Amino acid sequence: MSTGIFIVREDGGLETLREQPYLDEADLQRLLAQHPSIMPGDQVDADSPRRWLLVRSEAPVSLGSEDGLSGWLDHLFLDQDAVPTLVEVKRSSDTRIRREVVGQMLDYAANAVVYWPVETIRAWFEKTCDENGEMSADKLSEFLGGEQDEQSFWAAAKTNLQAGRIRLLFVADSIPPELGRIIEFLNEKMDPTEVLGIEVRQFVGDSIRTLVPRVIGQTAQTARKKNTSRPNRQWDEEAFFAKMEENPVEERQVARRLFAWANTNGLRVSWGRGVTMGSFVPTLDLNGVKHQALAVYTGTKGEGTVEIYFQWYAAKPPFDDERTRRHMLAKLNQVPGVELPEDSISRRPSILLRTLASEDNLDQFLKVMEWYLAEVRAA
Repeated sequence: MSTGIFIVREDGGLETLREQPYLDEADLQRLLAQHPSIMPGDQVDADSPRRWLLVRSEAPVSLGSEDGLSGWLDHLFLDQDAVPTLVEVKRSSDTRIRREVVGQMLDYAANAVVYWPVETIRAWFEKTCDENGEMSADKLSEFLGGEQDEQSFWAAAKTNLQAGRIRLLFVADSIPPELGRIIEFLNEKMDPTEVLGIEVRQFVGDSIRTLVPRVIGQTAQTARKKNTSRPNRQWDEEAFFAKMEENPVEERQVARRLFAWANTNGLRVSWGRGVTMGSFVPTLDLNGVKHQALAVYTGTKGEGTVEIYFQWYAAKPPFDDERTRRHMLAKLNQVPGVELPEDSISRRPSILLRTLASEDNLDQFLKVMEWYLAEVRAA
């Protein structure tokens, strides 16, 4: 019985790929960082295939010891629901893959939820993007695909961490049966934490290298259980304005006016997926490029806000010119009650909805946003 993979070439010839171990753990680690889709998201969740966003490789985990020693997690990812996904990579030839890696991963998980504030995770992601020559805002926007806004995504990551809603992935070229049984047991008992193994077998031929991934430890029963416990609220117009009823009437009126302004200007409105806070983002679609104008949030305890997307403006003409962003900042600061700091041109500053409650203030603010749209269209 053959254990190879056979490739039929165009000339009708046959090429045999034989299973081959990785050169070292670092080889498999690099592949996962460069190509996260090697971890088969459709096998993790068939109903809603998981996608992976690399936050950091070699993420430090404080183990709370008196001597200050830390561990180093191979990779930290977030999926599209902002569920932190901890990945440890081992080769099957490493004897630690039997038991020691389980204790190591549980140690990391227990301390990560305590010592990783979402601000740290967000900073790691931005640094990773910078090291790869990417804009973090564009990378995240592409990853989310308009399904939710950036602020809601990071808010969901914070909620998931606080609730212990994380995912632990053991990745190896081969998962030993004894480790597979431990993974399946932990996945069944640890709710809402998900625990899975991923085998990534490597087959090599004369001219091709093939990777064959397989998820270990996912049963139909545990898959249903984990899916029902995952927070996944999709906001829409009705739900957003129902939530806004908790806010003062003047904030509700501002939110209504901003929504009407978006529709009047032909902007596409996408709705957020925050667990507790609703949001919408008016977006100008122009020549295949998305220009997110701003975001409106219900807020908590009646503190609704409108967020100005300077950080995203900076990636596209004409607001990639710092002088143009500063000009817009000056216009916004002329609105009574608005006092955005100088460094706002590289961030996403917020303005309280109640600041725009005056009709004159709101009119002046919308004139600035219409100027923004005109500048984008002209460019």
